[in-house]
Amino acid sequence: MATEVFEELVEDFEFLDDWEDRYRHVIDLGKAMEPLEDALRVPATKVDGCASQVWLHANFENGVLHFDGASDAMIVSGLIAVLRTLYNGLSPKDVLGVDARAEMGRLGLNEHLSAQRSNGLTAMIERVRETAAAQA
Repeated sequence: MATEVFEELVEDFEFLDDWEDRYRHVIDLGKAMEPLEDALRVPATKVDGCASQVWLHANFENGVLHFDGASDAMIVSGLIAVLRTLYNGLSPKDVLGVDARAEMGRLGLNEHLSAQRSNGLTAMIERVRETAAAQA
C-alpha cells in the first residue's frame, strides 16, 4: 500500500524514458527537501550500513509517520525523498505493510542502484520499519 503522493511519483516516473532522466529526477527530489537541522544530525539518527553519511529523524504525530532525512550524497538525498513519499502519513501498521522493494521497483530503481546504494537503501528502509514497529 503506497501513499497517494507516491502514486503520483510513480506516474511522474512513467514519463521518464531512460535511467539517466530518472536518476536526475531522484536527485532533484532530494534537492527540493528541506534541510535537516544540524541538531538532528547525531549518532542516534545516523543510519549504519550506508556508504555515505545518512541521517533519518522520524516521529509519529497523531498516529502517523513523519520523517525527514539528509545525506552527503545527492542520489541518497533523493532516495530519502522517495522514501518520504512512500511512508510519510502512514500509521505504524501501514508502514509495516508496505513492500518497499516492490514499490521502489515500480520506479525502476532497484536494478540501477549500485550494490552499496542498494544496501544503503535497505538500511534506510529497515530504520523506518524499526521506528514503526516500536510504535505498533
